[in-house]
Amino acid sequence: MKSERAELRNRETHERPTVIRGPVLTFTGNPFTHGLEHTAVYQADAIVAMANGLITDFGPAQLVLPRLPAGAEIRNYGRDSLISAGFIDSHVHFPQTPMIAAYGEQLLDWLANYTYPTELKYSDKQFARSVARVFLQESLRNGITSACVYCTVYPQSVDALFEEAEKLGMRIAAGKVLMDRNAPAALLDTPKSGYDDSKALIAKWHNRGRLLYAVTPRFAPTSSREQLEAAGALCREHPDCYLQTHVSENENEIAWVKELFPERNGYLDVYDRYSLCRPRAIFGHGIHLTDEELQVMHRTGSAIAHCPTSNFFLGSGTFNIRHALRQDRPVRTGIGTDLGAGTSFSMLTTLNAAYQAAQLNGYSLSARHAHYLATRGTAHAMYLEDKIGSIAPGMEADIVVLDMKSTPLIKYRMQFVENFEEALFVQMTLGDDRAVQATYVAGELKYSRDPAEVIAS
Repeated sequence: MKSERAELRNRETHERPTVIRGPVLTFTGNPFTHGLEHTAVYQADAIVAMANGLITDFGPAQLVLPRLPAGAEIRNYGRDSLISAGFIDSHVHFPQTPMIAAYGEQLLDWLANYTYPTELKYSDKQFARSVARVFLQESLRNGITSACVYCTVYPQSVDALFEEAEKLGMRIAAGKVLMDRNAPAALLDTPKSGYDDSKALIAKWHNRGRLLYAVTPRFAPTSSREQLEAAGALCREHPDCYLQTHVSENENEIAWVKELFPERNGYLDVYDRYSLCRPRAIFGHGIHLTDEELQVMHRTGSAIAHCPTSNFFLGSGTFNIRHALRQDRPVRTGIGTDLGAGTSFSMLTTLNAAYQAAQLNGYSLSARHAHYLATRGTAHAMYLEDKIGSIAPGMEADIVVLDMKSTPLIKYRMQFVENFEEALFVQMTLGDDRAVQATYVAGELKYSRDPAEVIAS
């Protein structure tokens, strides 16, 4: 009898919803193609109920309140908050966390002088685990609940990240870097070892809970033709896995690719030759892609990860998001922090940089369009918009709660805003990690500025 009562209590605790209240912004579609008026949903006083990892109810408070179970506890964040789907990072290197803010250099020298020496440390799984914990906690502290992540050439670095992400219940895609040339010998694999290691990691981790695998050739210059062929084989054998790599980030890099692959008609054509342009392929940067290459991206269902803080930091260029999303051949586009060339875990800081990049290309990126990119837009780029990126019943319950008056300056500035659009733009321009009040993963509170509120894993 005692064990039955304990089981009943456990079941009731598990099924009892987590309920939060406050202003909510979410999206039902793509505002770039269908307009904000048809896709953006803002509720000034809404309730989101979550149970068993999913959103179970959402809507105006006066409509949802009568539907809640008797005795449901409601966490009211108040009118100075904003509840949103958790932020999604489409391109980030967790091993580069220890070298964020490394001074000087552009892409190729930066890789040689900073990235490769740092990544050599990840042969030690305990070191990899220690960095993975910091990386994931910093992600949660900044409201990032899902990410597409590069590990290192060492399989144990993938294990370390997935093991820590699994404990937190996060939806993470990640993979072992494939790299068999033009890097330090200790960081090189071979076409066969890279294939075999990736195959074993896919069997171990892909679709295990909320975890997903990404086949990860670093970029064309560090993979031989044989390795790119092996990467293509992995993608054909596992079509629901991701493919992540880099393309057209830096003009010197593009010239190097032309030297290494003179038979191909440009950088993207190298990947297309080996069947790597495909649904669930995410190409970092894409700053200098030609119109013809963007057409290939559109035709193949490939996606671009826009990484503005990294692009500015390394002097790579300014990605033209309006051109990528052109109506006659829109390319799926997500947003990425690209640590550690990216300079902040904060998605708000990253969106501020995206606004600046758009301005330099003669285009003003609105705050709501930018917020879409950080949520449903990146989910769409990752073919996950049916699971994450929006607040609606049945969606996975990943939530970020922002404080709209998180600093003295923002609190002062908010006295003068005239509407929600302006208030959101203030957050995108002036906000940072201090704006994140709480982060929920699969309906459980995993970060709060008040440590007493955090529910232990």
